[in-house]
Amino acid sequence: MIPFRQLGSLRSQVGESPVWDDRRGVLFLCDILGPAIHRVALDGTLEGSWQFDRAVGALGLTESGRLVVALGRDIAVFDPETGETSPLAKAPEPETNRLNDGKVGPDGCFYVGSMDDRPSKEPLGSLYRVRADGSVERVAQGFKVSNGLAWSPDGRRLYHSDSRGPTIETYTFDPVSGALSDRRRFADLDDAAGRPDGGACDREGCYWSAGVSAGVLNRFDPGGRLIDRCPVPVQAPTMPCFCGPDLRLLAVTSLRIGLDGDGADGGIFIAESAVAGAAVARMKGL
Repeated sequence: MIPFRQLGSLRSQVGESPVWDDRRGVLFLCDILGPAIHRVALDGTLEGSWQFDRAVGALGLTESGRLVVALGRDIAVFDPETGETSPLAKAPEPETNRLNDGKVGPDGCFYVGSMDDRPSKEPLGSLYRVRADGSVERVAQGFKVSNGLAWSPDGRRLYHSDSRGPTIETYTFDPVSGALSDRRRFADLDDAAGRPDGGACDREGCYWSAGVSAGVLNRFDPGGRLIDRCPVPVQAPTMPCFCGPDLRLLAVTSLRIGLDGDGADGGIFIAESAVAGAAVARMKGL
């Protein structure tokens, strides 16, 4: 069992997309329905919060230190030093959809998926590759809720989930060109096991999936075998993130909307990890 503790007092409606900024030594994360981005130090200090006019689905770091952000159906660049937001791209999504989980890939592009934002989810979601020049390419489709993006330590395998599948799939990934191939089923889950929300990879090549319906983190080996279930002191964990100077800390966001929580739901939790995480790339050219 991993001894998690609550990090600070921030409680989000839908806490998501924690990203470790090794230069600043802080975590950035979003509250999708806040809608907001927060900057949190490892001692729990809330160093900054910024409000937006659309759902903040996900974020990633860029080479310049700015953030690439999914806003509604758009992708923008946000500077946490100045508070300025500039448009980058627009995803070709229907009005029923919004962008959801996203992460920067080993090729330096931002990968972001979409979801049907209506209660009765249809498989209308896609996965996009976004480049620094603003070009957007659909690389996969047919998802109800695109989620769970993470890459293996060598950058040659992409993990991706459909939270309402509820399934996890993998792709062979070219870390130079970003080409995806060999899409295959990795794991099938249910509410009891934990519907797959956000994900992360460790340096041993294992994939960690937030079981949002079961209050756990599920750790799978590269062959798809469930090797560990780590309880989290919250009802609905949403995404794990390895952080700290040596990536030996594990942070987890959570949601509270629709829950009869005890005050912990929506918080961030952190613990020492027995295994270090795989580093996440920064977006090139921005």
